[in-house]
Amino acid sequence: QVQLVESGGGLVQPGGSLRLSCATSGSIRSFDAMGWFRQVPGKQRELVAGIASDGGTNYRDSVKGRFAISRDDAKNTVYLQMNSLKPEDTAVYYCYAIYINMEYWGQGTQVTISS
Repeated sequence: QVQLVESGGGLVQPGGSLRLSCATSGSIRSFDAMGWFRQVPGKQRELVAGIASDGGTNYRDSVKGRFAISRDDAKNTVYLQMNSLKPEDTAVYYCYAIYINMEYWGQGTQVTISS
């Protein structure tokens, strides 16, 4: 059973930065992919950024140039560095992992951008 634990959410002003962390119970080197989704009430969960086992990354258009996903294999942790935050980035952010064709999700962490 893979467990994912997010941290790093909070309240920041527009233009500010946050770094989300997702710590895993397993070796992330064995995962097919990891990444971050986000969801606001009444809307579908949407992909924010992903990182594949070979290190390849992808981002939704609205966060390109502002967000960066990375991983630390030694710490079995994936990060999402979020800069130049906007009110529309407000959401619950979920970490996910794909391992042997199964999806695993964290519990989510709230990110609120407001002045």
